[in-house]
Amino acid sequence: IASSHILEEAGAGPIMESTTDDQQHTVMFDSDNIQQTGGGTHDSSSRWQKATYDAKSIRQKITFSGRKFDVKTLPVDLYRVYETIKIRSGEEYALTNVFMIRTAIELHRAWHNTLLTAKILQQLKDKFQVRMTWELGVIKLKFHVEDGSHELQYKVPYDYDSEYQDLYMKIAVAYLDGHMTVHQALIYQSETKRGKHTAKSGLFIRDFPGRLLVYPLEAATCAVIFFGGDWYDFGVTALTGFVSGLIEYLLVTIGGSAKLMVDVIVGVSTGLIASLFYRYDGEHTCLPAVFLGTLYWFFYGTAFVLGILEIISGELETGVVRFMAVAVKTFVLSLGTTFGMQIVLKEPKDAWFDYDGNCGTIDLDDQWWRIPLYLLCSASALGQYRFPIVDYWRALSVQLVGYEVQFQIFQALMQRQSRDFLDTASSNTAGAIAAVVFASILQRTVDNVAYYYHARVLQRHKGKFSPFGEFCYKMSEIYIRITNCLGFGKKNDVVYLRMAAKLKEQREEMENPAHSRTEIMLTLEEEIVFIEAIVQAEDLNIWALLMPTLYQLVPGSLIARLWFNTIFLPPLDSECKVIDGTDYNFVKPVQSASHAVFESLLVTAVSLALGTLIGFGVVEYGTYILTKLFCCKNENQPSTSDPNASADSIRTINLRKSSRNFFSHTINENNPSSDLYTIDENDPASDSERNTEDTNVNEEAGFDDDNITETNNDLLQPLL
Repeated sequence: IASSHILEEAGAGPIMESTTDDQQHTVMFDSDNIQQTGGGTHDSSSRWQKATYDAKSIRQKITFSGRKFDVKTLPVDLYRVYETIKIRSGEEYALTNVFMIRTAIELHRAWHNTLLTAKILQQLKDKFQVRMTWELGVIKLKFHVEDGSHELQYKVPYDYDSEYQDLYMKIAVAYLDGHMTVHQALIYQSETKRGKHTAKSGLFIRDFPGRLLVYPLEAATCAVIFFGGDWYDFGVTALTGFVSGLIEYLLVTIGGSAKLMVDVIVGVSTGLIASLFYRYDGEHTCLPAVFLGTLYWFFYGTAFVLGILEIISGELETGVVRFMAVAVKTFVLSLGTTFGMQIVLKEPKDAWFDYDGNCGTIDLDDQWWRIPLYLLCSASALGQYRFPIVDYWRALSVQLVGYEVQFQIFQALMQRQSRDFLDTASSNTAGAIAAVVFASILQRTVDNVAYYYHARVLQRHKGKFSPFGEFCYKMSEIYIRITNCLGFGKKNDVVYLRMAAKLKEQREEMENPAHSRTEIMLTLEEEIVFIEAIVQAEDLNIWALLMPTLYQLVPGSLIARLWFNTIFLPPLDSECKVIDGTDYNFVKPVQSASHAVFESLLVTAVSLALGTLIGFGVVEYGTYILTKLFCCKNENQPSTSDPNASADSIRTINLRKSSRNFFSHTINENNPSSDLYTIDENDPASDSERNTEDTNVNEEAGFDDDNITETNNDLLQPLL
């Protein structure tokens, strides 16, 4: 699971036997029983197959055009810092600083998860020995370049974007692992921002006016599936949702201070329109369902969970500031809605508390369309998150698992725990755990299947795969062609399939001594398509799946409901008792609304945050246990058949790869002096290995790297 599969992902396949030739190796593999042939025995039955592979993939055979990133397109302050660093330390190092800052800004904008952004920045810093530190706040980012010689500050607003989140992480990993140069990485980032690597279907809903289709769909489905509305409320909410989208489109287009008014004006318009339907159509409207469904996208439910995760992980200042800021912004939306109600209704409080019984008329547990409607709601949320349509099936499956576990456990505990919040806490925790575990399994499965496709088209493997491998490759190819025919996929994927055959032929010509070809050249468009194929070959980032799922699991609208109860105080509970033949009415005191808000907010956010952490713990330690039980390789032996390979090279790459999903982070993550790490003083190799560079880390693992070096500080194991 850990060692041998890294070789497969790197393009070498399951390595079993090697010759002394630097270019050609013989691989023998069995899908059921893989054994090392040197010095031992192996099954010689028909299940064993032979193939050959080149240590270098097609990337290293191509002569690139040498395109340079245009530094003049950088902001003035960043360009000034770049020029200073370039004079002192060279262009490559200066551009790496620029790449790290741009990566941090776009990842922060796309998922606003400071812990995971800091994780990839730390790995880039350690890999390229960059003298930079950073402070990632809720909105403001600070970068201290060259040990504090320069400081850059940026304000980066919320703009959840699963596609860019995944792409920018893949670009960083590709550069980190030596699959592309810094110029190629920076150019690819710029092309991504311009939409060159997004499918046409994704471009339509990425920005207005195409996004206007998503607002009414999400609002209407949320009103029914989450907040007790009926089909009449479905229609009213679709209208208010469309109007809210128009308002945001208008104010964002105007820009400037107008954008600051989005929450207030959206809230007022929602309260006004819904109250008009309530007043002039027989008071049949469930106003809470309409309000909460319409404002569902504008609430910041996911940010509550991120704030708790930051507090738990030690980022106290960022977590507390995020928590309070989001609570205030949610209150602004709620207050704006009550202003709209006040304009139309004489008694807005009575309409909010639904004394007429308009809400909750549909028992979802008995409806066959509950799950299809939830999937439609989740698809609209994916549209808001700008998730690639071609991969909707992945995200929808994770969302469905989390929701169904949460729903069923809540239904089971609702009656037994009616006087406390344990039903909410238990269902949220279990739903988050299920979502994380399922997403991890799905990610590994998809990556395993996609390995065969990328190994074939990038020529990281020569010859035929096993029958299972050939099946996976054909299924991947068919899926790409079908999704392109339907208009969901990216055109460049099909273009590269045609290019792959041409590149294979040209490579065979170049390696044929009797042929005159001496190099493989690409046109500019072909080079862009090829670089895109390299980036897409990187593993799917699991958080691209989890962020929309957490958004659906987090009832951010529950927090808004509690804010409404702060504005409209709940009615007193009275109880009639007979004492000595006399009737007495006992009135229970109203619990402080502010206390109710804070308590429910903590239960909701903390339970989901704990569920996320526990889920990753289950994945991490479950993988460790399965590796110990079923992995046939000895950890103390080299992971490759090259006698000069480092025994820890594969382990280093594997740890770096898996750690990107988790929250444990310290600024001195790979610093030997950190208290989080220990060194075996009795190990005679410790001192020498910690002070030498492993120049073959990636190539020995099968990566197509040429000159990338990496220090063995990454080999230090955390006490955790």
